[in-house]
Amino acid sequence: MRLKHEFSPVYNSDSTVLILGSFPSVKSREQSFYYGHPQNRFWRVLARICSRDIPITTDEKKSLCLSNGIALWDVIESCEIEGSSDSSIRSAKVNDLSVILDNCDIKQIFVNGGTAYKLFVKYQQKATGRTAVKLPSTSPANASWSIERLYNEWRIIEDYIRNGR
Repeated sequence: MRLKHEFSPVYNSDSTVLILGSFPSVKSREQSFYYGHPQNRFWRVLARICSRDIPITTDEKKSLCLSNGIALWDVIESCEIEGSSDSSIRSAKVNDLSVILDNCDIKQIFVNGGTAYKLFVKYQQKATGRTAVKLPSTSPANASWSIERLYNEWRIIEDYIRNGR
C-alpha cells in the first residue's frame, strides 16, 4: 500500500539547519508529527544539544526546533512501506526541498540515519546542489547506539545553531 507524508515541514525564516528523516514511522503517522515513537531518541538528543527540557507536546517540539534555527522534514513524500521499516521502502517519491531551501538560509543539511542519507544522495543532492551530513539514526531500531554516543555524534549541529544566525 502506498502511503503519503501527511504533515508539514517545520521551518521559519530563521532556520539555518535542516534535519531530514526518511519517512514517518507508524507512531509518527498516528501522532501526525516527527519522531513519535516513545523509544526514538531524537527529541532527547536535540533537547540536550539545545540545552532545553525534553519536549512532550507537538507545540513544544515545534518550539524547540524553531527557537534554535532548526528546520525539520523527511526526504520522502510518499512510498510503499511495511510498518516503520526503512529497509522496506519501495517506489519512493521525494519531497521538494526547495520549499525550505528557497525560504531559509540553510547552512547545513543533516540526515537522521543511513536510509535517509542514501535517498538524499540518490534523489536530492544533485537537484539541490547541496551535500548532507549523515548522522546515526535515533531510531529504536539502532539500539546499539547509546544516548550518549548519539549525542556525541549529533552535537556537530551545535556549531550551526549557535553560530549560524
